[in-house]
Amino acid sequence: MKAESSNKINILLIFLALVIIGYLGYQNYTLNQTKIALEIELENTKQDFVSTTEKLSSDIEAFRDLLITTQGEKITAEQDALRRQELLDGMANTLGLYQKLANTDRELLAKYSKIYFLNELYTPKLSITIPTQYTLEPEKEKMISVEVWPFLRQMLDDAVSANIDLKIISAFRSFDTQNTLKSAYKVTFGSNANTFSADQGYSEHQLGTTVDFTTTKLGANNLTFEKTPEYKWLTENAYKYGFILSYPEGNAYYIFEPWHWRFVGKGLALRLYNEGKNFYDLSQRDINEYLLTIFNQ
Repeated sequence: MKAESSNKINILLIFLALVIIGYLGYQNYTLNQTKIALEIELENTKQDFVSTTEKLSSDIEAFRDLLITTQGEKITAEQDALRRQELLDGMANTLGLYQKLANTDRELLAKYSKIYFLNELYTPKLSITIPTQYTLEPEKEKMISVEVWPFLRQMLDDAVSANIDLKIISAFRSFDTQNTLKSAYKVTFGSNANTFSADQGYSEHQLGTTVDFTTTKLGANNLTFEKTPEYKWLTENAYKYGFILSYPEGNAYYIFEPWHWRFVGKGLALRLYNEGKNFYDLSQRDINEYLLTIFNQ
């Protein structure tokens, strides 16, 4: 009985061992299959990731190319727009210059002394009466171009501040007034009048941009004006206000006239001062280059 019972136990143990071995084998098989499946899924995921990464890199590169192209097109468009604007601005400036030139009196810088002629109808566009505190003879009206007046007034005011006694004895003279004056000179001085007085139509005074100076002390007899502190001050400062001495010593037109000063604009006056030249030394073409800027401050 004991032997039979022992055999049954052994058989049972063997059966249990086989069951356990089978179960463990099944579990191992299941785990291997799961591992294989996971490995396959992981490989597929890696491939998908590589594929996605490559596509993303391609998309990024395409986007970068598009961005570069777009930026290039934008820069080109901006440059084109800038060029068009510059062209339009240039055209506007050119039209403005032509309009300004058309509205500028071309006679203002012409070389009149025995060269160019002003007809009897010419007068400045606008003239004003010079206030009497600046003139020698308050009872006699003196006129000047309204555009020249600010420059002349500033010069006279600065002269006063420097204790310089400048007085205007002559300013604008019409064609007829110049004719009357020259006729009177001819009666008194004969042909010698041509050395110091212009014929009608050739006088700078008709432009309304020219004045003759004197001092309170000299009065109407200003023939010695060159010896005065006033003349010295003018030679050193008048160019700053756009005025030049029309007839210096040795000029080819008239006797030395230290009292006779003509407005030509600051730019031209500065050039003449720096180069030590006379207005009539320059060609009319060179002079005309300053016509558009004659009244620039």
